[in-house]
Amino acid sequence: MVLITGAAGGLGRGLVSAFAGQGWRVVAACHRITPPWPGERIWTVLLDVTDRPATAQTVKSIMERFGRIDVLVNNAGITLDQPVWQLDEAAWQAVIDVNLKGAFLCSQAVLPAMRQVRDGYILNVASQVGRRGARGQASYAASKAGLLGLTQSLAREEGCHNIRVNAVMPGLLPTGMTAHLAKDQMKAMIAANVLGRANSLDEVAGFIVFLAGMQSVSGQCFQLDSRVGSWVA
Repeated sequence: MVLITGAAGGLGRGLVSAFAGQGWRVVAACHRITPPWPGERIWTVLLDVTDRPATAQTVKSIMERFGRIDVLVNNAGITLDQPVWQLDEAAWQAVIDVNLKGAFLCSQAVLPAMRQVRDGYILNVASQVGRRGARGQASYAASKAGLLGLTQSLAREEGCHNIRVNAVMPGLLPTGMTAHLAKDQMKAMIAANVLGRANSLDEVAGFIVFLAGMQSVSGQCFQLDSRVGSWVA
């Protein structure tokens, strides 16, 4: 059983299809809309990941219905881009709440069930912006940097319970989050990849499904594009 947050977005929908296609039972958690997914393996729920009681109730409902949660994918995320000098405090907080606090609350909610069976996997969808920063994306970069820190701290804490925790940085994807970018921005971002192209939703989703099945990998952050950086992150 896998719980995927932000399931209505571009990557979220790809993850739902990829996990279901590999035989997983999927709980697709969406904030406002619930796409009609075919098949008995997909159960859709409305979830505000920033709401602790709602998160706890959703996990309780999953446990009552399925008896366990094997995988949590913290995919919910938003951007409200502005340069720092123009950035509204409410916008800053909204991004931090969804991208970072949401992952914390969802992880905290599933941990008791995973600890009980001494098995589980948490995957956080991060971003290379969290390591490098980006003009106009201070709130998004801060939230994703925090997510990388959360990933490694949680991996250290829960390794003794056989709970694996990793993060992926998907790279540039054709989703609603990048649809607002100007053509010159897209061109520059694609040019930064040595393969000269953006990433594929199917490849990213497939990698995450594969990683969920690995038993001896934890505390890692995987970059899934062709931008070549220095050895020291």
